[in-house]
Amino acid sequence: MAIDISTSICGVRLANPVIPASGTFGFGLELAGSLGLDRLGGISLKGTTLEPRFGNPTPRIAECRGGLLNSVGLQNPGVEALVSEKVPALRKVYGGCVIANLSGFSLEEYERCAGIADGCEGIDLLEINVSCPNVHGGGLAFGTDPANAAAVTAAVKAVTHKPVIVKLSPNVTDIVSIARACEDAGADGLTLVNTFLGMRIDITRRRPVLANRMGGFSGPAIFPVALRMVHQVSKACSVPVIGCGGISRAEDVVEMAMAGASAVQVGSENLRNPFVCIEIIDRLPALLEELGASSFKEIIGCV
Repeated sequence: MAIDISTSICGVRLANPVIPASGTFGFGLELAGSLGLDRLGGISLKGTTLEPRFGNPTPRIAECRGGLLNSVGLQNPGVEALVSEKVPALRKVYGGCVIANLSGFSLEEYERCAGIADGCEGIDLLEINVSCPNVHGGGLAFGTDPANAAAVTAAVKAVTHKPVIVKLSPNVTDIVSIARACEDAGADGLTLVNTFLGMRIDITRRRPVLANRMGGFSGPAIFPVALRMVHQVSKACSVPVIGCGGISRAEDVVEMAMAGASAVQVGSENLRNPFVCIEIIDRLPALLEELGASSFKEIIGCV
């Protein structure tokens, strides 16, 4: 029996539900010579801001049991380079779904960044990272307050014709209220979750391991919490959800789908094993058959 592992997000068909997460796969070109990019359901590109950013000082990465901490600081060449160089180059070798991950430190930056990305034909979806600090609003991340998250969503929707997916921060008390606020403001989909805020200390030097003191914690250790949030939000909202957080094998993809995710993003596992997405895609049809499912869509939200 042929197992259909295709899915769709915001009207865009994906050959399979597996997407490398933003920040873990560059701009998709780095592995083009050694990985069959067209096997991937989609690619979420490296987080991009209005202006080029050098990022945070080093060290930026700290290993942890069950994952890693990163404080890269959105190092990127800026949105103009994204649309004029990175996406056109990727489109020469990749025909699947391209997701531009955009960040800003004010509403105006989000608007301008999304407006520029909207003019790039090679981009299918806009993924809006609301985990950035609001420099005009006291420094709290946009995604930790429903009103601020909704304001970003509405601002981006006003300047683009492309589907808008908001990537939510898990560093909140009630992620459902923020998800609903984004949906009410016009979000076409939601990605959850981004990284958890964490820290490591070098006990011999008596100082934080990361130069920025704290960073985003990701990896297998966060999977159960991310899964819980995906389940809660998918039950509370009607827009499609992309599940992200600690996915490293096909069984994790199935759990995310059963919790309500229409697709998934594989993050830090890409840094350990750059071929993990292909391995998951290869394993998925047989796993679904073992579970008595004839298609991936059949299991979405079944729990």
